[in-house]
Amino acid sequence: MSNEAPKEQGRTTGDSRRLRHNLRLVNSYTKLLSPRTADRSRSDTSAELLSGTTREHMSKKFNVCGLGNAVVDIFLELDEQAFGQLGFERGTMRLVELDEQESLLEKFHDGEHDLKLVSGGSVANSIIATTQLGGTGAFIGCVGDDRYGLHYAEEFEQLNIDIGNPVLVGERTGTCLAIVTPDAERTMRTCLAVSSKLAARHVDAQRIIDSEWLFIEGYVFANPETGQGAIREAIKIAKQNDTKVALTASDGFIPEVFGDAFRDALQESDLVFCNAPESVAITRAENTEEASKRLADMVPNSVVTDGENGAFVRYAGDAFHVPAVQSQPKDLTGAGDMFAGAFLFGVTNGFTAEQAARGANFLCHKVISQVGARLSSGATDYWKEVV
Repeated sequence: MSNEAPKEQGRTTGDSRRLRHNLRLVNSYTKLLSPRTADRSRSDTSAELLSGTTREHMSKKFNVCGLGNAVVDIFLELDEQAFGQLGFERGTMRLVELDEQESLLEKFHDGEHDLKLVSGGSVANSIIATTQLGGTGAFIGCVGDDRYGLHYAEEFEQLNIDIGNPVLVGERTGTCLAIVTPDAERTMRTCLAVSSKLAARHVDAQRIIDSEWLFIEGYVFANPETGQGAIREAIKIAKQNDTKVALTASDGFIPEVFGDAFRDALQESDLVFCNAPESVAITRAENTEEASKRLADMVPNSVVTDGENGAFVRYAGDAFHVPAVQSQPKDLTGAGDMFAGAFLFGVTNGFTAEQAARGANFLCHKVISQVGARLSSGATDYWKEVV
């Protein structure tokens, strides 16, 4: 289904046999280390049962195609004493080199700590949310042929997400160690590894052509030599083929440090997702109120999440607010990813933007009430509960 593979993705027959063999071997490994992270019991008609309109009216194969860093999230719960011994600043995300990440992971591969492996990345988590609700999704990213990359490819196949051929032979897969403390904060150490090599040559035009929305991860802007080229290529393909473009800021430092490239992409976008601090960074405003006004002049549609203040949405000419759901958070990981994925599911499956935002908001409440960036089950039931 994809175009001719890039040179670095090409394999000999021996390579292919080795990878297939490794995939079979890794099945037992993933069953031991990784929880069942998706509700795989849904039928092919689940979206039709949830939606106000049926799939027969849709002209494209996928609701959403994501473009982002393919990273295996490794969740680790630590008490305050154990976390303090690491000397990490609480709630931060830091990029680390491969040797430092391997040393850190080795420290906790001691049989005493429960490491939960979940294939993810910011936009990848959103695509998973879309498919958990019964939508259809594709994803463009790069992984290596190590145990984490094989885990990633296997899990996305089980999740019915089309990721084409993401494995680059001889490379190491990106990982994010997410340390969760009792206050529900997450402190992350991320090694992008091969995910940072995502470039224009890896962009599969057909998956974008076959999608209603292209959803771009802000973190990819942090790779000017490769990632920004991938973003430009993906947007060009989307614009030529009536595929709408959605963009997420991912973090405030992205529009601050890579502002020119980000705002160029924003001018080509139909929708932006950001939180309140990110909206200030995008618009260079003094406060969120001013940022909201400026954002309306920069992009046709926007979703701004603001924690306990709820979400502020502008979509298809309507503007409205969705109040937050009172929660007792255990882990704030993935709230924004869940909102984006659920909202895009809603607007591509016959729901109004307000219904989509209400459902997305409730699913955010559910995902932060547990440890992990996505729900292991029950997504469709939660959606029907409020929509």
